[in-house]
Amino acid sequence: MGVRANLFCGTTRSARRLMSAGTASRARRLVSAGTAVAGALVLAGCAGVIAPAQSAMVASDSARAAETAQAAPTRTVKISSVRTTDYTAGVLTVSGVLTPAPAAGSRVALQRWDAVKGWQEIGHGTPSGANVTISSKQPGSIRTYRLAIGPQAPYAAAASAPYGYSHYKWRGLFAKPLLASGGKGRPAFNVVAASESPRRAEAELLADKGGVVWGDVNSAGCSWVKNWLGNITDGTVRVALLNGAAVVGSVDQTQETETWLNRQIPGVNRLRVQVTDLKSGYGPQVALDSMLLCTN
Repeated sequence: MGVRANLFCGTTRSARRLMSAGTASRARRLVSAGTAVAGALVLAGCAGVIAPAQSAMVASDSARAAETAQAAPTRTVKISSVRTTDYTAGVLTVSGVLTPAPAAGSRVALQRWDAVKGWQEIGHGTPSGANVTISSKQPGSIRTYRLAIGPQAPYAAAASAPYGYSHYKWRGLFAKPLLASGGKGRPAFNVVAASESPRRAEAELLADKGGVVWGDVNSAGCSWVKNWLGNITDGTVRVALLNGAAVVGSVDQTQETETWLNRQIPGVNRLRVQVTDLKSGYGPQVALDSMLLCTN
């Protein structure tokens, strides 16, 4: 097809040579034929035929571009660990490796994904050689993190693959409002006001002699509960943790004693704290200081 196109594209030039030689009539016939063929060839792309030399040049340029892209140096960033290093303060610590090692004093960012704002920096650090460790205080959460470094000639900016992590932090049992409370014998489940207990962890549970007092809390997303208990009454009480009707844990507490009631509560979305009077002169009265280990 290419040979035919080159022959056809030369027809009008032959006609002009014949006209100059004096063969006018034949030239006119060739011009007419050449014009028709030329028009068809323009539609068929005759005018765009690439000469062999030009084709070789394009191929050479493409090869050079591919070689350049292949030879461009790249930096990789990899997260080696994500862990909670302080469950009380909520310290999240992320470690990673940058290859090759960046220049001394480089800034590496710890970023957290936000569905609305995208990647947001929550901390930064300076690597030691190829290794970097960054810590940041964060609320309990289940989020996605990455490490990132800006461009540093001859390397472009680079970031690690996203890393999902469940970050647990202790929070007060009453950081979220009571779902319900009740009992028998004039029960009172009194949560200490935030102005007096900023941790939202303290309450006092009371009822009449022989009575029961309970309160339900939202424990979804929590894995542990720890309860300090102070029995102020003049007798023995039973403090229990329940998941519906199932007892998660309980302890009997004698007059004017202190104790702990700590339990793992995976999958317990509604935790009940209940105090029952076993034997007292005027009814149960228990001081409570409780914390939940949660991702929310």
